[in-house]
Amino acid sequence: MSAENQLNQSDKYLKEMVPLIIEERKKTGLHDLVGGLECVIINTESDRQKSAVEELLRYTGLEFTEAYQDSDYKTYVLKTYGSADFLIRSRRHEKNPFSTFNIFPKSGHLPNTRLETFVFHTTDIKSYVEIQKSRGVTFLTDDIIHNDKFSFIQTTPSIYTGNSLGFIQWKDERGKYATAESEILNLQLRKPEKDYLDNIKELDHAATRVKSADRDSAIIEFMKFTNYNFQFAVYVETLNSITSVARLSDKDYAMVFTSGISSYVSDEASGPTEKFIHNYGVRVHHIAFNTDNIEYTFSALKEDGLDFLSELVGSPDEGLKQAFSVASKNTILVNEYIHRYGDFDGFFTKSNVTLLTEATSKQ
Repeated sequence: MSAENQLNQSDKYLKEMVPLIIEERKKTGLHDLVGGLECVIINTESDRQKSAVEELLRYTGLEFTEAYQDSDYKTYVLKTYGSADFLIRSRRHEKNPFSTFNIFPKSGHLPNTRLETFVFHTTDIKSYVEIQKSRGVTFLTDDIIHNDKFSFIQTTPSIYTGNSLGFIQWKDERGKYATAESEILNLQLRKPEKDYLDNIKELDHAATRVKSADRDSAIIEFMKFTNYNFQFAVYVETLNSITSVARLSDKDYAMVFTSGISSYVSDEASGPTEKFIHNYGVRVHHIAFNTDNIEYTFSALKEDGLDFLSELVGSPDEGLKQAFSVASKNTILVNEYIHRYGDFDGFFTKSNVTLLTEATSKQ
């Protein structure tokens, strides 16, 4: 057995690192500087941006609140109660720091499309940036961006995930993204009047697919940027896949990392997770929404034209039900719909993870 396989078949190293990273945060002053997820930024091709927004309005609980543009981006803002916001953007220039992460066999036709950035709240962005820079962290801008609504900075894309992490400190009203420099766009986008959409709630988690060899490094990197900690992992040996979960608390948005147990050899031999990375690159695979009345909602979504990679998996006795949609042609993202029953105190079950991972082999 290779050293890589021995490492990835155990959480021992990650569990040992958690208290060390917590102690490091305290010593450096990072502890408690970063809170929960404020928004996610999804970039699309300019000719698919409106379709991406309409798709999210049609198949999630998100609602359109504003649109604006500045010198760099055209942005639509979508929100729902209790959830991180969604900023759907397209670039107004050709410079794209994420482009090298997007050119793969099944994603190269959409060279600007991915969920790029997870933006977290900070209470002191100046101190945060000073500390991280002293540790060698690089950001996309030399300085913090200040405007009349907030101060903001984001990291360069991670070599392990292709994701950037953003940090925002609000100056006044939380959740207002258009600034005095923005041109407000007079766009009216109506949400379909479908009763089942009220059942689709906040963003529960997002799952990034990372290479087998980079699994531990990706999770440790994320812990060092935030107050999140590795919590547990579900191993599906038959599909060469590990699903790892990092939490801020049991009530907050969770960050999920899915990786292979061993590295890619071929589509046939390596399982759905490593196959996806080979074809699409490291990237966010799905966004998951808490869903009430999931049986009815799932049927209604299908009737409304949304195709699925899986049927509903799980049961009330097991504690939860979940389903994966097909990937969007506009964002390359899969929607997950998830419902946890009663006093279920877990996050996933191995049986559900196995069935959903297997379903992604269709991508």
